[in-house]
Amino acid sequence: MKTLQDILKLGDPRLYEVCEPVSRADLPLVPEWTKQLHEAMEDIRRVYGFGRGIAAPQMGIMKRMFYLNLDRPYIILNPELKNLSDEKFELWDDCMSFPNLLVKVKRYQSLTLKYTDENWQKQTWIVDGAISELIQHEYDHLDGILCTMRAIDEKSFKWKE
Repeated sequence: MKTLQDILKLGDPRLYEVCEPVSRADLPLVPEWTKQLHEAMEDIRRVYGFGRGIAAPQMGIMKRMFYLNLDRPYIILNPELKNLSDEKFELWDDCMSFPNLLVKVKRYQSLTLKYTDENWQKQTWIVDGAISELIQHEYDHLDGILCTMRAIDEKSFKWKE
């Protein structure tokens, strides 16, 4: 069983690596990877009270994959962000790799997510607001970008109360 202790923490060099695409040959591994991501996210929810998504590299799985658990589970393989809106919004972002730190960032208000699902089917999802922000956060992890690197300025950090 994977727990929050298995999530890579801020400073781990793997968090700054660009991930490899998920290949069709990797498909038999996706259910186990999904299980690991789900278990770790559930533990974060239990301990810290937050968590809607987690990227594979946060668990040391260096593949272009993330897992969302919203109204239902979403397994996102090889995502691409398209049609990024001109409009952006600011928010205090959190991350499972540093669960007590909030970082003020700007994110696109809306976007189109193109991805492959766990059945190797192409999907398109048009999102805005909180879901758009979440997808951008998880997508950044796949490119080795943490929200600390997107901070608006040097004063855009605070501890959670």
